[in-house]
Amino acid sequence: METFVVVGGDAAGMSAASKAKRDDPDLEVVVFEKGEWVSYGACGLPYYVKGEIQSLEDLVSVTPEQFREERDIDLRTGHEVVAIDPETRTVTAESADGEVVQGYDHLLIATGAAAVLPPIEGMEREGVFTLGSMSDGKELRDYVTRARDTGDLHQPDEGPACQFLETCEGPVGVVGGGYIGVEMAEALAANDFEVHLFQRGDRLLKPFGEAASEAVIEHLRDQDVAVYLGGGVERFDGEGRVEAVATADERVPVDMVLVGTGVRPRTDLAEAAGVDLGPTGAVATDAYRETNLPEVYAAGDCAESEHVVTGEPTYVPLALTANRHGRAVGRTVAGTPTEGGGVAGTAAIKAFDVEAGRTGLLEDRAREAGFDPLSGTIQAKSRAGYYPEGGTVTVTLTADRASGRVLGGSLLSEYGEGAVHRSHALVGAVTEGITLGALSNYDLAYAPPFNTTWDPVLTAAKVLEGRR
Repeated sequence: METFVVVGGDAAGMSAASKAKRDDPDLEVVVFEKGEWVSYGACGLPYYVKGEIQSLEDLVSVTPEQFREERDIDLRTGHEVVAIDPETRTVTAESADGEVVQGYDHLLIATGAAAVLPPIEGMEREGVFTLGSMSDGKELRDYVTRARDTGDLHQPDEGPACQFLETCEGPVGVVGGGYIGVEMAEALAANDFEVHLFQRGDRLLKPFGEAASEAVIEHLRDQDVAVYLGGGVERFDGEGRVEAVATADERVPVDMVLVGTGVRPRTDLAEAAGVDLGPTGAVATDAYRETNLPEVYAAGDCAESEHVVTGEPTYVPLALTANRHGRAVGRTVAGTPTEGGGVAGTAAIKAFDVEAGRTGLLEDRAREAGFDPLSGTIQAKSRAGYYPEGGTVTVTLTADRASGRVLGGSLLSEYGEGAVHRSHALVGAVTEGITLGALSNYDLAYAPPFNTTWDPVLTAAKVLEGRR
């Protein structure tokens, strides 16, 4: 009997384990996870903190018991893999019960990503939070519960943290203008906190493009979120616990800070075993997610992928990529070699009453990749003009000037008016490498409650094609 060992029990790891066992029931599948939570939706943590999701357990797709009893997977939570020996094909894991050495025929490294901790003085102060795990989410939810006494949420455990939370009822700071920063600004503002959002650069959500960034900034300010651009945070002031966020220009009093400045791939274990990293700093793999070591694979937020536009390695730590690549590894080790597929960098976000979606390369990134980009932004109605509802959709489209090939796009609309779902048409265009002319001929659905006759994506393609 062959053994498939997985290091890491979240999206990529459990997708691979489940698929491998399903395709080859005789395969022994062993998963080591250093924490107690597996197969959970980390993307839902801001909404749990906000209070829209009532229980952490609601974020769990499949419980450890279900993996063990229903899927016959040897899942060992509370086990941290500390070494991989490719010569003997073994991994060494440590737990509260001691050390265990496990042999493998196939190995998947799915160690995920860790929150980036910026070089800000005072990061160690009490009241400075990150949001990279289920336990982080619980701590933040406890903060919101205690500070606002919302009643319908669970109460935090007794102890020093509880005493700290009772004193925290003032303004809060959020450092970082990406997905976590924007989503957490909404979550905290929705709980009646005075929110101050700090971004080092001059844009929020930079990968979504200038038009989307400006609209989100304006909307956040309309929701009474104070947005600070172009002023990097230098330190968190305070005696014991954080009392203020200090930039080069000002000092803003706060009672709590959430740092959401991105993530980095966890690669230490892989590197120590002799696994090569790629130019992005994540683990390098071939199309089948295999590393430079035989029968050692990598997938999820610790590994890089191939971008569908450039064909070059890229790092896109998002849930679908992890699930898709994990599933491909599972099929491969079960006997059906399966490529993981490329990525377009597709993403979506909600910020209060607006939504945004993006895919591919926008102008700046396209130019960096060697294209001569042509970009344009249009606004169009989201539904038929005579229909008594709806709003506008802003579409930014980027194409290669010479060939007309669609390189990427970004969409923004009021929440519920379809920016994110419309972006799916662009994903197809970007992935297949079609031209603006071909995109303008897409047969997209029309009915007055849902769309205009000419979908805003089609209109954007026509307009940009006319400028070539």
